[in-house]
Amino acid sequence: MLSFKNVTVQFAGLVAINNLSFEVPQGSIYSIIGPNGAGKTTIFNCISRFYTPISGSIFFNGYNLLKLKPHQVIQAGIARSFQNVELFSKMTVLENLLTGLHPVVKKNLFSAALNLPSVRRIEKESWQKAFEVMELLGISHLSNEIVSDLSFGYQKMVDIGRAMMPNPKLILLDEPVAGMNPTETERLSKLIVRLKEELGYTVLLIEHDMSLVMKISDFITVLNFGEKIAEGIPSEIQKNPAVIEAYLGEEVEDVKA
Repeated sequence: MLSFKNVTVQFAGLVAINNLSFEVPQGSIYSIIGPNGAGKTTIFNCISRFYTPISGSIFFNGYNLLKLKPHQVIQAGIARSFQNVELFSKMTVLENLLTGLHPVVKKNLFSAALNLPSVRRIEKESWQKAFEVMELLGISHLSNEIVSDLSFGYQKMVDIGRAMMPNPKLILLDEPVAGMNPTETERLSKLIVRLKEELGYTVLLIEHDMSLVMKISDFITVLNFGEKIAEGIPSEIQKNPAVIEAYLGEEVEDVKA
């Protein structure tokens, strides 16, 4: 579904990603792990078209992503959440979710001004979709709450919910459980699995919670200083000496648990 081939990203002489290649199979949970500064979020920013590599190619379902603009990436079927929650803090949960449809909903100014039936139908469908997403996330009771009044864990849920609104084929989750307590983490891990198994999403995940990564991932790529040092299924990654040395270190026993 997603193919990185020999991608290099450089900032003022600093190489953030060096000749990186990997492929994300459709219908999988594919995790990218590595120490801070390894280049993980840079990968997401390339897919989202915030960054442009100096070399290499990125293809998604036949689309050359490097020829698309950010809003066209969403229209192609890719959505993302953010490591640092990027929400409209003075808007309600419902209103934030509805903004997730903005790049894919088509209506012209004339129709909106006259409140034509087509506009009313789109609005009804949008609200219905928002409530379906809130129900799935377990936050329906918060629909009219101002986002800035919510706990960080709930804000992360809203961020993920907004990414789900346009029914993406691929959803990018950037450290979704960061800042969550164990109960919230467990609930979200089950949600990610449901996204794959029940909704048919392909999930590309960046996460530092190794127990979560090893529990739900189908495939894992490990980065260190912008380069891929390992790739495989969780059981292979756990035993890889290069990964243990570069990232897991003394925590390898905890990961197996």
